[in-house]
Amino acid sequence: MKSTKLEALIQAWNKPDEMRRLVEGSQFPLVDGSSVSFVYMGGAERVLLRHWVYGLETSTDLIRAENTDLWYLTLEFPPASRVEYKLEVIRSGRGDWIEDPLNPRRAHDPFGANSVLTTGGYEEPRWIHHDPVARPGQMNWVPIDSAAFGSKRSVQVYEPARLRLGKPVPLVVVHDGSDYLRFTGMRTILDNLIHRQEIESAVYAFIDSPDRLREYADSEAHAAFLTTELWPTLAEHYPLIDQPYGRCLMGASFGGVASFSAAARHPGFWGKLLLQSGSFAFTDIGSRNRRGPLFDRVVAFVNRYRDEPSAVSQRVFMSCGVFESLIYENRSLAPMLASTGMQVRLVEARDGHNWHNWRDRLREGLSWLFPGGLLFVYE
Repeated sequence: MKSTKLEALIQAWNKPDEMRRLVEGSQFPLVDGSSVSFVYMGGAERVLLRHWVYGLETSTDLIRAENTDLWYLTLEFPPASRVEYKLEVIRSGRGDWIEDPLNPRRAHDPFGANSVLTTGGYEEPRWIHHDPVARPGQMNWVPIDSAAFGSKRSVQVYEPARLRLGKPVPLVVVHDGSDYLRFTGMRTILDNLIHRQEIESAVYAFIDSPDRLREYADSEAHAAFLTTELWPTLAEHYPLIDQPYGRCLMGASFGGVASFSAAARHPGFWGKLLLQSGSFAFTDIGSRNRRGPLFDRVVAFVNRYRDEPSAVSQRVFMSCGVFESLIYENRSLAPMLASTGMQVRLVEARDGHNWHNWRDRLREGLSWLFPGGLLFVYE
């Protein structure tokens, strides 16, 4: 069924002034409760919606309204949904993936940008934006000559403004650190949340890998680097809490696997984990996995853990989008982790496998693992 706004657009196709007024007065995609209409205007052979919502067809044709070059597709999405998408426009047999020309909202990732749909109930967090009152932390580079990797590594370290040399603070190691800084704005988020005393002051080590699919997939060398090289080096530079409760590993996707597997290889050392959309692929029957050979080592690791689950940390915060194919694995793993005695919290969002989903969960995850002095928050 077409929405009233969509019907009005179709009826106004040959009336330029009315069409211009309707377009300028509308927000695209057109959202009417749970009904969402994607719209494209222009000549084409076909127009398709491309998205990353697990459970829906990833490529769906838009319908061309009769006697127009207006294309539309109406789908149902629940409240508080956030979806990233593109349009594929086919002309002369060639398809081009484009961002929605009618929708100015964008999300960026290492591969470029996507258009963003949000339905009623989703609100962009206010704490992601620069607060001129918040004292900014400092970013420093710390070089490490790694025997585990046989190479030199450099780590970006966030030093909080509240850091006092006489008071030990926690250490949080962030996998894919450059991406967290660029695509979630994590430096600004830390400034804001520490200033508001919603999270404890801590040192954050933002690490990157030149070969993340190998090093993050249950690598003994990576676990050794974190535990026997990165930690001692940073402890020489900063007043760090030398107890498991003061040491945290975090990451998204394969970074979640790297965090969990490193903790499993050194049980009890890393007392806290923040795992976002962890790629915890496993098999219930046999060892062959449906995600391809890149996941072979991940599957082998998760299968071993599921055979003999044990407490490898103290507190584990997990988040995952319900529009991700990984939601099944994360839902399956959370109660297993809790059964070992670890404190576990799993938070789900109507979002996908993307950096804004992970950004939007940072406040909840960090404040649960490292709560600040502010007991109540009024907004």
